[in-house]
Amino acid sequence: MLSTTNIAVTAYPHLPANENTLLLATCRGLEIIETHSIVRVEAISNYSKLFFADGRSLVVAKVLSWFEKKLDAIQFVRLHRGHLVNMRYIKSCDNGSNGEVVLVNDERLAVSRRKKLVLKRAIYQYFGHALQ
Repeated sequence: MLSTTNIAVTAYPHLPANENTLLLATCRGLEIIETHSIVRVEAISNYSKLFFADGRSLVVAKVLSWFEKKLDAIQFVRLHRGHLVNMRYIKSCDNGSNGEVVLVNDERLAVSRRKKLVLKRAIYQYFGHALQ
């Protein structure tokens, strides 16, 4: 006869939550993700696609707003309804009429009109400069 054991996180209250990692369920099982390795997160309906610095990608059954709540607001910024980006991978930001961000891998992502000022403030805050 098989027995199953459920392990609750509350069973180990002495273990602190690690703010630099995410535990994500995938089709292959559980994945422990280092947040600093995430370049961006793209919304795909009720799923999200994570893109990593090493070129890998991973699709998980989580909506973008879940990642927005879980990931550090200082390190990640939402560009529009479809993208959340890690600030450390932003190479440049075009504040022109089309407004886009260029990542270190030369990907170009659009920035919504409503998020342009939010992005600008986030960049200044992340890099430790006052907004002028």
